[in-house]
Amino acid sequence: MSDRPAITWYFDTVSPFSWIALPAVEALAARHPVTLCPVVLGAVLAHWGTVGPAELPPKRLHTYRLSQFLAGRAGVPMRFPPRHPFRSLEVQRLLTALGATPATVRSAFEFIWRDGRDASDPQEFAALCGRLGVADYEAVVAARNAREGLRAATEAAVAAGVFGVPTLRIGAELFWGVDALPMAEAYLADPTLFSGGEMARLATLPIGVERRR
Repeated sequence: MSDRPAITWYFDTVSPFSWIALPAVEALAARHPVTLCPVVLGAVLAHWGTVGPAELPPKRLHTYRLSQFLAGRAGVPMRFPPRHPFRSLEVQRLLTALGATPATVRSAFEFIWRDGRDASDPQEFAALCGRLGVADYEAVVAARNAREGLRAATEAAVAAGVFGVPTLRIGAELFWGVDALPMAEAYLADPTLFSGGEMARLATLPIGVERRR
């Protein structure tokens, strides 16, 4: 039996950074088994009492510029959909119903972030369903308990400590964001990465002051 830790990638199609991270996750999946796990970002943020970067007015444009810049630097074609944030719940349920296979996940991301289409618009969502070979969204979601499945996956992600997307989980360790992917690769190459020196001290670093809420 393999002693390699299980690897899970948590994502929400509303996240431009999830799209930017996708090629690296696909490359990782070519070397190690990776489970692609749709979650509801809004529910994750609500659990931890935080908001998404696009929900903070001064941070919104910066986030968009940064994601567009990072996509260009990584050679990932990206065109923002007509509005953002948008409701991604139906897309997440659809991917859950389809088993979040690599092909369906990539196709959904390409529809939104490569082609710049609005999956929250009913007609556009119907086009996405057609692209994924789904003739009756409601029937597929109901037949495969996708509502309950997505809710359970989101709750399990929160229980594992996931606080945002994209997050790569390797065993019990979490790697959040595009910029954490090199650290994830380093951890896979050396599972003792966090167990010595300053890395080990960080795990027990005391809190000096807490902001009142």
